Amino acid sequence: MKDLFGNALRDYHNNNYTEDLITSTNISDDDVLPLPYLFRSFSEMPKIEKKALQLAKGTVLDVGCGSGSHSLYLQNNGFNVKAIDSSEGAVEVAQNRGVHHVQLKALLDETETYDTILLLMNGTGIFQKLSQISTYLKHLKSLLKPNGQILIDSSDIQYMYEDDDGGLWIDTNAEYYGELDYFLSYKGEDETPMKWLYLDFERLQLACESVGLQCEKVMDGEHYDYLARIS
Repeated sequence: MKDLFGNALRDYHNNNYTEDLITSTNISDDDVLPLPYLFRSFSEMPKIEKKALQLAKGTVLDVGCGSGSHSLYLQNNGFNVKAIDSSEGAVEVAQNRGVHHVQLKALLDETETYDTILLLMNGTGIFQKLSQISTYLKHLKSLLKPNGQILIDSSDIQYMYEDDDGGLWIDTNAEYYGELDYFLSYKGEDETPMKWLYLDFERLQLACESVGLQCEKVMDGEHYDYLARIS
C-alpha cells in the first residue's frame, strides 16, 4: 500500500490542504471524502459515533483510529485510550494531534485486553470478507476483559442493488453483496484496491453467536447504518 490515506491526513494536518480523497467501489462511482471530515469534533460526528463514544467504559482500544478524533474525545474525558491504525501517516498525525498512546499495528497483532473496543466508520470493513469474520471476532473476543464490550457500526447496502421499481439485482450465486472492492485515490494517484465488508445486522449477530458472543443493536443511523454492541 502507498498510504495515500496517511499522506492526505498529513497534508491536512500540516496546512497543505488542496484537495480531497476520492473513493469508489466496484458497485459505485467516484465519491469525495472531504479531509476536514476526518478531523471532526464530537459535535460534528454522526449520532451513531456520538452514541458509541458515550457508551465507552474503562480502558479503550480505538481500532483504525485515523487522525485520532475519537481517541482525543475520550482522552479529553479522562479515558485511558490506546489507538491503532495500519496507516503510518494516520499514526503520525494522531500522535501530533495529542493522542498519548498510538501504535502502527494491525488489529490481529494486538494482544492487550480492554473494557471497550471501538470499530467505527463502518467497523466491519476491516473483516474484508464474510469468510474472515469468525477469525476477527474470535480475536476480538480474546481482547475483551470480563464484562467488556465491542462497539461496532456498519450498513446494510442492499439498497444499492435496488432498481427504480424496488426490485433487487443481486446475483445469488455471487459473493455476499456487502463484499466490495474499495478504491481510493489522492492527488491523481491510485491506492492499491482493498476488500471492504459492509455487513447487515442479522449476519453480524449470527456470526457473533457462532463464536460465543452476544450482539445487540443499539440504534439505527440515518441511512441503513446501525451501531451494535457485542459482549
